[in-house]
Amino acid sequence: MARLYPFRALRYDPARVNMTDVVTQPYDKITPAMQDAYYQASPYNLIRVILGKKFPIDTEDGENVYTRAAATLNDWRAEGILKEESEPALFGYSQTYTVPGTEEVRERRGFIGLGHLYDYADKVVYRHEQTFPKHKSDRLALFKATRAYCEQIYMLYSDPTFTAEQAIFESGAAPELEIVDEYNVLHRVWKLTNPELITRVLSAMDDKWLLIADGHHRYETSTTYMQERAAELGLDPKAPAATTTGLPTPAFPEAAMMMTFVNIEAPGITILPTHRVAFNLENFTAEDFAKKAEAYFTVESISGKPTETELLKKLNATDGIAFIAATKDADFLLTPKPEAIKPLLAGLSERQQQLDVTQLHKVILEKVLNLDEATVRAGTNVSYLREASDALAEVRTGKADVAFLIKPVTLDQMKDISLNLEVMPQKSTDFYPKLLSGLAMYTLD
Repeated sequence: MARLYPFRALRYDPARVNMTDVVTQPYDKITPAMQDAYYQASPYNLIRVILGKKFPIDTEDGENVYTRAAATLNDWRAEGILKEESEPALFGYSQTYTVPGTEEVRERRGFIGLGHLYDYADKVVYRHEQTFPKHKSDRLALFKATRAYCEQIYMLYSDPTFTAEQAIFESGAAPELEIVDEYNVLHRVWKLTNPELITRVLSAMDDKWLLIADGHHRYETSTTYMQERAAELGLDPKAPAATTTGLPTPAFPEAAMMMTFVNIEAPGITILPTHRVAFNLENFTAEDFAKKAEAYFTVESISGKPTETELLKKLNATDGIAFIAATKDADFLLTPKPEAIKPLLAGLSERQQQLDVTQLHKVILEKVLNLDEATVRAGTNVSYLREASDALAEVRTGKADVAFLIKPVTLDQMKDISLNLEVMPQKSTDFYPKLLSGLAMYTLD
Protein backbone atom coordinates (compact mmCIF):
# COMPACT_ATOMS: atom_id res chain seq x y z
CA MET A 1 0.00 0.00 0.00
CA ALA A 2 1.34 3.48 0.84
CA ARG A 3 5.10 3.83 0.51
CA LEU A 4 6.65 6.63 2.60
CA TYR A 5 10.19 7.92 2.97
CA PRO A 6 12.22 10.19 5.25
CA PHE A 7 14.22 12.86 3.44
CA ARG A 8 17.08 15.32 3.78
CA ALA A 9 15.04 18.49 3.89
CA LEU A 10 16.09 21.88 2.62
CA ARG A 11 15.20 24.33 5.39
CA TYR A 12 15.55 27.95 6.31
CA ASP A 13 18.46 28.72 8.63
CA PRO A 14 16.75 30.29 11.68
CA ALA A 15 19.98 32.14 12.46
CA ARG A 16 19.60 34.04 9.18
CA VAL A 17 15.83 34.72 9.09
CA ASN A 18 12.87 35.23 11.37
CA MET A 19 10.83 32.14 10.53
CA THR A 20 7.51 33.92 11.03
CA ASP A 21 8.50 36.37 8.29
CA VAL A 22 9.35 33.78 5.63
CA VAL A 23 6.61 31.13 5.78
CA THR A 24 3.29 31.48 3.96
CA GLN A 25 -0.15 30.00 3.54
CA PRO A 26 -0.49 27.56 0.57
CA TYR A 27 -0.23 29.22 -2.83
CA ASP A 28 -3.90 28.75 -3.75
CA LYS A 29 -5.07 30.53 -0.59
CA ILE A 30 -2.93 33.64 -1.11
CA THR A 31 -4.84 36.76 -2.18
CA PRO A 32 -3.14 39.69 -3.94
CA ALA A 33 -3.15 41.57 -0.63
CA MET A 34 -1.51 38.63 1.14
CA GLN A 35 1.06 38.37 -1.63
CA ASP A 36 2.00 42.02 -1.14
CA ALA A 37 2.23 41.53 2.63
CA TYR A 38 4.52 38.53 2.22
CA TYR A 39 6.77 40.49 -0.15
CA GLN A 40 7.06 43.20 2.48
CA ALA A 41 7.65 40.81 5.38
CA SER A 42 11.12 39.67 4.26
CA PRO A 43 13.31 39.59 1.15
CA TYR A 44 13.54 35.85 1.84
CA ASN A 45 9.82 35.18 2.11
CA LEU A 46 8.85 32.00 0.25
CA ILE A 47 6.23 33.89 -1.75
CA ARG A 48 8.96 34.75 -4.27
CA VAL A 49 9.23 31.07 -5.10
CA ILE A 50 5.72 29.62 -4.81
CA LEU A 51 3.71 32.60 -6.10
CA GLY A 52 5.96 35.33 -7.43
CA LYS A 53 4.68 38.52 -9.01
CA LYS A 54 4.23 38.66 -12.77
CA PHE A 55 5.41 41.64 -14.82
CA PRO A 56 4.39 43.04 -18.23
CA ILE A 57 7.86 42.35 -19.65
CA ASP A 58 7.64 38.62 -18.88
CA THR A 59 7.88 36.26 -21.84
CA GLU A 60 7.24 32.55 -22.19
CA ASP A 61 10.74 31.79 -23.45
CA GLY A 62 12.67 34.46 -21.54
CA GLU A 63 12.45 35.75 -17.99
CA ASN A 64 9.17 35.04 -16.23
CA VAL A 65 7.69 34.14 -12.87
CA TYR A 66 9.03 30.57 -13.09
CA THR A 67 12.60 31.45 -14.05
CA ARG A 68 12.70 34.04 -11.26
CA ALA A 69 11.45 31.42 -8.77
CA ALA A 70 14.22 29.03 -9.76
CA ALA A 71 16.89 31.75 -9.62
CA THR A 72 15.66 32.92 -6.23
CA LEU A 73 15.76 29.42 -4.79
CA ASN A 74 19.27 28.87 -6.12
CA ASP A 75 20.47 32.22 -4.75
CA TRP A 76 19.13 31.47 -1.29
CA ARG A 77 20.85 28.09 -1.28
CA ALA A 78 24.13 29.68 -2.37
CA GLU A 79 23.82 32.36 0.35
CA GLY A 80 23.09 29.80 3.06
CA ILE A 81 19.61 31.16 3.71
CA LEU A 82 18.40 27.66 2.89
CA LYS A 83 20.48 24.69 4.03
CA GLU A 84 20.10 20.98 3.38
CA GLU A 85 19.86 18.77 6.46
CA SER A 86 22.75 16.36 7.00
CA GLU A 87 20.57 13.29 7.63
CA PRO A 88 17.16 11.99 6.53
CA ALA A 89 14.27 12.86 8.80
CA LEU A 90 10.54 12.91 9.31
CA PHE A 91 8.95 15.90 11.03
CA GLY A 92 6.21 15.81 13.64
CA TYR A 93 3.77 18.63 12.97
CA SER A 94 1.10 20.03 15.29
CA GLN A 95 -1.39 22.85 14.71
CA THR A 96 -3.37 24.36 17.58
CA TYR A 97 -6.22 26.63 16.57
CA THR A 98 -9.64 28.04 17.39
CA VAL A 99 -12.42 26.77 15.13
CA PRO A 100 -13.65 29.78 13.14
CA GLY A 101 -16.93 31.20 14.42
CA THR A 102 -16.57 29.43 17.79
CA GLU A 103 -14.46 29.47 20.92
CA GLU A 104 -13.50 25.80 20.58
CA VAL A 105 -9.75 25.10 20.57
CA ARG A 106 -8.49 22.03 18.71
CA GLU A 107 -5.10 20.48 17.99
CA ARG A 108 -4.40 18.62 14.74
CA ARG A 109 -1.37 16.33 14.77
CA GLY A 110 0.46 14.67 11.91
CA PHE A 111 3.90 14.28 10.39
CA ILE A 112 5.77 15.49 7.30
CA GLY A 113 7.56 13.04 5.02
CA LEU A 114 7.75 11.96 1.42
CA GLY A 115 4.93 9.96 -0.13
CA HIS A 116 5.32 7.81 -3.21
CA LEU A 117 3.29 9.01 -6.20
CA TYR A 118 0.60 6.62 -7.42
CA ASP A 119 -1.95 6.77 -10.20
CA TYR A 120 -5.48 6.84 -8.84
CA ALA A 121 -6.04 3.55 -10.66
CA ASP A 122 -3.59 1.89 -8.23
CA LYS A 123 -6.15 2.46 -5.43
CA VAL A 124 -3.57 3.60 -2.93
CA VAL A 125 -4.17 7.35 -3.17
CA TYR A 126 -7.76 8.59 -3.44
CA ARG A 127 -9.12 11.99 -4.43
CA HIS A 128 -12.40 13.65 -3.49
CA GLU A 129 -12.61 16.75 -5.72
CA GLN A 130 -12.42 17.72 -9.36
CA THR A 131 -9.51 19.95 -10.41
CA PHE A 132 -8.87 22.91 -12.70
CA PRO A 133 -6.53 22.38 -15.70
CA LYS A 134 -5.19 25.95 -15.45
CA HIS A 135 -3.91 25.44 -11.90
CA LYS A 136 -2.19 22.19 -12.85
CA SER A 137 -0.34 23.72 -15.80
CA ASP A 138 0.89 26.54 -13.56
CA ARG A 139 2.23 24.18 -10.91
CA LEU A 140 3.86 21.93 -13.51
CA ALA A 141 5.75 24.89 -14.97
CA LEU A 142 6.92 25.83 -11.47
CA PHE A 143 8.05 22.29 -10.59
CA LYS A 144 10.01 21.97 -13.81
CA ALA A 145 11.74 25.31 -13.26
CA THR A 146 12.61 24.94 -9.56
CA ARG A 147 12.95 21.15 -9.25
CA ALA A 148 11.72 21.54 -5.70
CA TYR A 149 8.64 20.93 -3.57
CA CYS A 150 8.34 23.90 -1.22
CA GLU A 151 4.83 23.04 -0.05
CA GLN A 152 3.31 19.91 1.42
CA ILE A 153 0.00 18.43 0.44
CA TYR A 154 -2.38 17.26 3.15
CA MET A 155 -3.03 13.50 3.20
CA LEU A 156 -5.43 11.58 5.42
CA TYR A 157 -5.06 7.93 6.43
CA SER A 158 -6.94 5.68 8.82
CA ASP A 159 -5.40 4.09 11.91
CA PRO A 160 -7.68 3.59 14.95
CA THR A 161 -4.65 2.33 16.94
CA PHE A 162 -2.79 5.66 16.55
CA THR A 163 0.51 3.82 16.15
CA ALA A 164 2.36 6.52 14.21
CA GLU A 165 1.17 9.35 16.48
CA GLN A 166 2.25 7.50 19.60
CA ALA A 167 5.69 6.86 18.15
CA ILE A 168 6.13 10.52 17.18
CA PHE A 169 4.64 12.36 20.13
CA GLU A 170 5.00 9.96 23.08
CA SER A 171 8.34 11.38 24.25
CA GLY A 172 6.90 14.78 25.13
CA ALA A 173 10.04 16.47 23.76
CA ALA A 174 9.95 20.20 23.14
CA PRO A 175 9.42 21.25 19.51
CA GLU A 176 12.37 22.71 17.63
CA LEU A 177 10.19 25.29 15.93
CA GLU A 178 7.08 27.27 16.94
CA ILE A 179 5.32 29.79 14.69
CA VAL A 180 2.05 31.68 15.10
CA ASP A 181 0.57 32.58 11.72
CA GLU A 182 -1.72 35.41 10.60
CA TYR A 183 -4.80 33.40 11.63
CA ASN A 184 -3.42 32.97 15.16
CA VAL A 185 -2.73 29.27 14.56
CA LEU A 186 0.20 27.84 16.54
CA HIS A 187 2.38 25.60 14.36
CA ARG A 188 4.95 23.35 16.07
CA VAL A 189 7.55 21.12 14.41
CA TRP A 190 9.73 18.29 15.76
CA LYS A 191 12.63 16.87 13.71
CA LEU A 192 12.82 13.06 13.92
CA THR A 193 16.11 11.50 12.87
CA ASN A 194 16.32 8.33 14.98
CA PRO A 195 16.35 5.45 12.43
CA GLU A 196 14.48 3.12 14.78
CA LEU A 197 11.72 5.70 15.32
CA ILE A 198 11.47 6.43 11.58
CA THR A 199 11.21 2.70 10.85
CA ARG A 200 8.39 2.36 13.39
CA VAL A 201 6.44 5.16 11.76
CA LEU A 202 6.97 3.89 8.22
CA SER A 203 6.04 0.34 9.22
CA ALA A 204 2.81 1.64 10.76
CA MET A 205 1.91 3.17 7.39
CA ASP A 206 2.70 0.11 5.23
CA ASP A 207 -0.90 -1.07 4.86
CA LYS A 208 -2.61 2.34 4.71
CA TRP A 209 -4.51 4.04 1.91
CA LEU A 210 -4.13 7.80 1.51
CA LEU A 211 -6.89 10.30 0.86
CA ILE A 212 -6.06 13.76 -0.48
CA ALA A 213 -7.56 16.41 1.77
CA ASP A 214 -5.80 19.46 0.29
CA GLY A 215 -3.51 19.55 -2.72
CA HIS A 216 -5.28 17.73 -5.57
CA HIS A 217 -3.73 20.00 -8.21
CA ARG A 218 -0.21 19.58 -6.86
CA TYR A 219 -0.60 15.82 -6.49
CA GLU A 220 -1.88 15.33 -10.04
CA THR A 221 0.78 17.68 -11.39
CA SER A 222 3.51 15.81 -9.52
CA THR A 223 2.27 12.46 -10.81
CA THR A 224 2.38 13.81 -14.37
CA TYR A 225 5.91 15.11 -13.78
CA MET A 226 6.99 11.77 -12.33
CA GLN A 227 5.68 9.93 -15.39
CA GLU A 228 7.41 12.35 -17.76
CA ARG A 229 10.74 11.96 -16.00
CA ALA A 230 10.42 8.18 -15.78
CA ALA A 231 9.88 8.05 -19.55
CA GLU A 232 12.82 10.40 -20.20
CA LEU A 233 15.16 8.38 -17.98
CA GLY A 234 13.87 4.94 -18.95
CA LEU A 235 12.83 4.20 -15.36
CA ASP A 236 9.91 2.28 -13.90
CA PRO A 237 7.56 4.57 -11.90
CA LYS A 238 6.74 1.57 -9.71
CA ALA A 239 10.35 0.60 -9.07
CA PRO A 240 11.01 -0.56 -5.48
CA ALA A 241 12.56 1.83 -3.01
CA ALA A 242 16.28 2.14 -2.68
CA THR A 243 17.98 2.40 0.72
CA THR A 244 20.22 5.00 2.32
CA THR A 245 21.82 4.20 5.68
CA GLY A 246 19.23 1.49 6.13
CA LEU A 247 16.26 3.77 5.45
CA PRO A 248 14.15 3.69 2.27
CA THR A 249 14.51 6.40 -0.36
CA PRO A 250 12.65 6.93 -3.67
CA ALA A 251 14.00 4.95 -6.63
CA PHE A 252 14.40 8.31 -8.38
CA PRO A 253 13.72 11.80 -6.93
CA GLU A 254 10.56 12.53 -8.94
CA ALA A 255 8.88 9.34 -7.70
CA ALA A 256 7.80 11.04 -4.47
CA MET A 257 6.66 14.40 -3.16
CA MET A 258 6.40 16.08 0.25
CA MET A 259 3.23 15.41 2.23
CA THR A 260 1.77 15.89 5.68
CA PHE A 261 0.00 12.77 6.96
CA VAL A 262 -2.92 13.09 9.40
CA ASN A 263 -4.94 10.26 10.94
CA ILE A 264 -8.58 10.60 9.94
CA GLU A 265 -9.57 8.91 13.21
CA ALA A 266 -7.92 11.59 15.34
CA PRO A 267 -9.61 14.64 16.84
CA GLY A 268 -8.69 18.05 15.54
CA ILE A 269 -9.80 17.83 11.90
CA THR A 270 -12.05 20.69 10.80
CA ILE A 271 -13.82 21.11 7.45
CA LEU A 272 -15.27 24.51 6.63
CA PRO A 273 -17.72 25.24 3.81
CA THR A 274 -16.66 26.99 0.63
CA HIS A 275 -19.38 29.41 -0.42
CA ARG A 276 -20.23 30.15 -4.06
CA VAL A 277 -20.65 33.58 -5.65
CA ALA A 278 -22.19 33.98 -9.12
CA PHE A 279 -21.50 37.07 -11.22
CA ASN A 280 -21.91 38.42 -14.76
CA LEU A 281 -25.34 36.80 -15.01
CA GLU A 282 -27.43 38.18 -17.85
CA ASN A 283 -30.55 40.11 -16.74
CA PHE A 284 -30.37 38.73 -13.20
CA THR A 285 -32.92 39.89 -10.63
CA ALA A 286 -33.63 38.51 -7.18
CA GLU A 287 -37.33 38.26 -7.97
CA ASP A 288 -36.76 36.25 -11.12
CA PHE A 289 -34.27 33.96 -9.36
CA ALA A 290 -36.72 33.20 -6.53
CA LYS A 291 -39.48 32.45 -9.03
CA LYS A 292 -37.32 29.99 -10.99
CA ALA A 293 -35.99 28.38 -7.81
CA GLU A 294 -39.51 27.66 -6.55
CA ALA A 295 -39.80 24.87 -9.12
CA TYR A 296 -37.20 22.88 -7.16
CA PHE A 297 -37.03 24.43 -3.69
CA THR A 298 -39.22 25.80 -0.98
CA VAL A 299 -38.16 29.44 -1.04
CA GLU A 300 -38.50 31.42 2.19
CA SER A 301 -37.91 35.15 1.94
CA ILE A 302 -35.81 36.44 4.85
CA SER A 303 -37.08 39.84 5.92
CA GLY A 304 -35.06 42.81 7.11
CA LYS A 305 -31.33 43.17 6.57
CA PRO A 306 -29.89 40.13 8.31
CA THR A 307 -26.25 40.03 9.31
CA GLU A 308 -23.81 37.30 8.32
CA THR A 309 -24.20 35.74 11.77
CA GLU A 310 -27.99 35.72 11.51
CA LEU A 311 -27.95 34.16 8.04
CA LEU A 312 -25.52 31.42 9.06
CA LYS A 313 -27.51 30.73 12.22
CA LYS A 314 -30.67 30.29 10.17
CA LEU A 315 -28.88 28.05 7.68
CA ASN A 316 -27.34 25.80 10.33
CA ALA A 317 -30.60 25.58 12.28
CA THR A 318 -32.34 24.14 9.21
CA ASP A 319 -32.32 20.35 9.17
CA GLY A 320 -31.00 18.56 6.13
CA ILE A 321 -29.83 20.18 2.92
CA ALA A 322 -30.40 23.92 2.71
CA PHE A 323 -28.87 27.05 1.18
CA ILE A 324 -28.94 30.76 1.78
CA ALA A 325 -29.22 32.72 -1.47
CA ALA A 326 -28.16 36.33 -0.84
CA THR A 327 -28.52 39.19 -3.31
CA LYS A 328 -28.08 42.93 -3.08
CA ASP A 329 -31.67 43.57 -2.06
CA ALA A 330 -33.11 40.25 -0.86
CA ASP A 331 -32.15 37.03 0.91
CA PHE A 332 -33.77 33.61 0.73
CA LEU A 333 -33.60 30.24 2.49
CA LEU A 334 -33.86 27.37 -0.01
CA THR A 335 -34.79 23.84 1.01
CA PRO A 336 -35.10 21.16 -1.69
CA LYS A 337 -38.31 19.56 -2.94
CA PRO A 338 -37.05 15.95 -3.24
CA GLU A 339 -39.41 14.82 -5.98
CA ALA A 340 -38.76 17.94 -8.06
CA ILE A 341 -34.99 17.68 -8.00
CA LYS A 342 -34.76 13.89 -8.29
CA PRO A 343 -34.76 13.83 -12.14
CA LEU A 344 -31.93 16.38 -12.19
CA LEU A 345 -29.74 14.09 -10.09
CA ALA A 346 -30.40 10.97 -12.16
CA GLY A 347 -27.23 9.06 -12.93
CA LEU A 348 -25.54 10.10 -9.70
CA SER A 349 -25.05 7.67 -6.83
CA GLU A 350 -27.23 7.97 -3.76
CA ARG A 351 -24.24 9.25 -1.76
CA GLN A 352 -23.66 11.99 -4.35
CA GLN A 353 -27.32 12.99 -4.39
CA GLN A 354 -27.25 13.59 -0.65
CA LEU A 355 -24.44 16.15 -0.81
CA ASP A 356 -25.39 19.80 -0.39
CA VAL A 357 -22.68 20.84 -2.82
CA THR A 358 -23.93 18.44 -5.51
CA GLN A 359 -27.47 19.80 -5.31
CA LEU A 360 -26.13 23.35 -5.40
CA HIS A 361 -24.20 22.67 -8.61
CA LYS A 362 -26.62 20.36 -10.42
CA VAL A 363 -29.85 22.14 -9.55
CA ILE A 364 -29.15 25.78 -8.69
CA LEU A 365 -26.14 26.58 -10.84
CA GLU A 366 -26.97 24.39 -13.83
CA LYS A 367 -30.77 24.47 -13.92
CA VAL A 368 -31.84 27.70 -12.22
CA LEU A 369 -28.95 29.89 -13.40
CA ASN A 370 -28.25 28.00 -16.65
CA LEU A 371 -24.52 27.68 -15.93
CA ASP A 372 -23.39 24.36 -17.34
CA GLU A 373 -20.53 22.36 -15.83
CA ALA A 374 -17.96 23.61 -18.34
CA THR A 375 -18.86 27.24 -17.59
CA VAL A 376 -18.62 26.66 -13.86
CA ARG A 377 -15.24 24.97 -14.21
CA ALA A 378 -13.98 27.82 -16.40
CA GLY A 379 -14.56 30.27 -13.54
CA THR A 380 -16.09 32.97 -15.74
CA ASN A 381 -19.28 33.20 -13.69
CA VAL A 382 -18.59 31.48 -10.36
CA SER A 383 -16.00 32.10 -7.66
CA TYR A 384 -15.35 30.37 -4.33
CA LEU A 385 -14.91 32.06 -0.96
CA ARG A 386 -14.18 30.66 2.48
CA GLU A 387 -15.64 33.56 4.44
CA ALA A 388 -19.39 34.14 4.32
CA SER A 389 -18.67 37.81 5.03
CA ASP A 390 -16.62 38.07 1.82
CA ALA A 391 -19.34 36.37 -0.22
CA LEU A 392 -22.00 38.70 1.18
CA ALA A 393 -19.82 41.75 0.56
CA GLU A 394 -19.59 40.81 -3.12
CA VAL A 395 -23.36 40.93 -3.56
CA ARG A 396 -24.12 43.78 -1.17
CA THR A 397 -21.77 46.04 -3.13
CA GLY A 398 -23.14 44.91 -6.48
CA LYS A 399 -19.90 43.22 -7.61
CA ALA A 400 -21.75 39.92 -7.90
CA ASP A 401 -25.34 38.90 -8.53
CA VAL A 402 -25.98 36.20 -5.95
CA ALA A 403 -24.07 34.40 -3.21
CA PHE A 404 -24.88 30.92 -1.95
CA LEU A 405 -23.99 30.11 1.64
CA ILE A 406 -23.59 26.38 2.16
CA LYS A 407 -23.06 23.89 4.98
CA PRO A 408 -19.74 22.01 5.13
CA VAL A 409 -19.25 18.50 3.81
CA THR A 410 -18.69 16.05 6.66
CA LEU A 411 -15.57 13.92 7.03
CA ASP A 412 -17.65 10.74 6.69
CA GLN A 413 -19.26 12.00 3.47
CA MET A 414 -15.88 12.84 1.98
CA LYS A 415 -14.39 9.47 2.95
CA ASP A 416 -17.40 7.60 1.57
CA ILE A 417 -17.25 9.45 -1.76
CA SER A 418 -13.49 9.02 -2.14
CA LEU A 419 -13.16 5.35 -1.27
CA ASN A 420 -15.98 4.57 -3.71
CA LEU A 421 -13.94 6.21 -6.49
CA GLU A 422 -16.27 9.18 -6.89
CA VAL A 423 -15.50 12.90 -6.84
CA MET A 424 -17.36 15.93 -5.59
CA PRO A 425 -17.53 19.27 -7.42
CA GLN A 426 -14.43 21.43 -7.19
CA LYS A 427 -13.89 23.38 -3.98
CA SER A 428 -16.26 21.14 -2.00
CA THR A 429 -14.11 21.14 1.14
CA ASP A 430 -12.01 23.67 2.99
CA PHE A 431 -9.82 22.02 5.60
CA TYR A 432 -8.78 24.39 8.36
CA PRO A 433 -6.14 25.39 9.25
CA LYS A 434 -3.89 25.20 6.21
CA LEU A 435 -0.40 23.69 6.28
CA LEU A 436 2.29 26.33 6.38
CA SER A 437 4.60 26.47 3.37
CA GLY A 438 8.32 26.81 4.08
CA LEU A 439 8.66 24.58 7.15
CA ALA A 440 10.64 22.08 5.07
CA MET A 441 11.33 21.57 1.36
CA TYR A 442 12.15 18.59 -0.82
CA THR A 443 14.61 19.26 -3.62
CA LEU A 444 15.06 16.95 -6.59
CA ASP A 445 18.67 18.02 -7.26
